[in-house]
Amino acid sequence: MTPDLAIGIDIGGTKVAGGVVDGSGRILHRARRSTPHRSTSPQVVEDTIVECVDELLHAVDDHRVAGVGIGAAGFVAADRATVVFAPHLSWRSEPLRERLQGRIAPPVTVDNDANAALWAEARFGAAAGESHVVMITLGTGIGGALLVDGHVSRGRHGIAGEFGHMQVVPGGLRCECGNRGCWEQYASGNALVREARDLIAADSPVISDLRAQLGPDESALTGPFITEAAQAGDPTARELLADVGEWLGVGLANLAAAFDPGRFVVGGGVSAAGELLLGPARDAYRRQLPGRGYRPEASIVLARLGADAGLIGAADLARTGG
Repeated sequence: MTPDLAIGIDIGGTKVAGGVVDGSGRILHRARRSTPHRSTSPQVVEDTIVECVDELLHAVDDHRVAGVGIGAAGFVAADRATVVFAPHLSWRSEPLRERLQGRIAPPVTVDNDANAALWAEARFGAAAGESHVVMITLGTGIGGALLVDGHVSRGRHGIAGEFGHMQVVPGGLRCECGNRGCWEQYASGNALVREARDLIAADSPVISDLRAQLGPDESALTGPFITEAAQAGDPTARELLADVGEWLGVGLANLAAAFDPGRFVVGGGVSAAGELLLGPARDAYRRQLPGRGYRPEASIVLARLGADAGLIGAADLARTGG
C-alpha cells in the first residue's frame, strides 16, 4: 500500500498537539498532551511526543503513514535533525530526530514550528498563491518563518526566522533567550498576560471589571481569557490587545524593510483576537513603514488554518520533503 498519510506533531511552550493528515491538508485523527515544564529533562518531552505518535499510529493502518514531522518551538539546525536551543523547553543541542527515530517506526523529520506553520499556509491556507511571505506566530512567544520564491528559507545554519528575538527595546525586559528587549517580550501571549498582571498588582481601577470576571483564581488569567473579555467588549482587555497589536505592527514594519514580502500571515493563539489585534497592528505598520506612501504595502492577514497550521505543515513536510 502506498503511504498517503503523515503525522504532524506541533510542540509549543504549553502543549504537544498531533494529528494524522492527508495529502489535502485534512486532519483525520488528533492527539494532545500538555508540554512538560521547562525544568524537566529532554527525555520527558520526547516521551510525550512518542505517546502522541503511538496514539495516532494506532488510529490508522501504520503502513499508510509516510512519515512523522516534528514542528519544534526552538532553533533547529540546518540538518533538520537537531534542536540547537529552545527558549521555552529544555533542549540544548538536542539530537531530536535521532532520539525519536529509535522509538518511532516511520521516518522522522524535524523543523522549526513556524516553518511548519508557514508551509501549511503556503500549501493550503492564507499564503497560497503568494511567492514571498513572512509568517509570524504569536503564542507563548513569537515564532517566524520566510517563504522566498515559493520555498521555505531556513538560512545558512537553519535558524532564520527567529524574529521574536530581534531587539526592539535596548536594555528592555529580560527574555528567556538571555538578551533584553526582544520583540516577543512586547508582542506575544506572555506579554499580554504580564501587562494584565501588572495592572492587577498595581490595584489599578481600570482593570476592576476584568478582575471581577477573573474571580479569586488569578491563575485563570490567560491570553484566551483576555481575548474573550475583549471580544465581549471589556475596554481594558481591548486596550491590552491594542498595545500588543501596536508592537506587532512596529516589528512588521522592520521586517518589511528587511525582506519586502508581498504578504504577512499572522497565526498562533493570540491571533484568535482577530481585528482587535490586527487593526492596531496595521495602523502601527503604516506609521512605521520605511518609505511609506512611496512603496507597495504588504497585506497583513490572519492565518487561515489557525492553531492547526503547525501540525498540518509538519506532516506535509514529512510527506513532501518541503
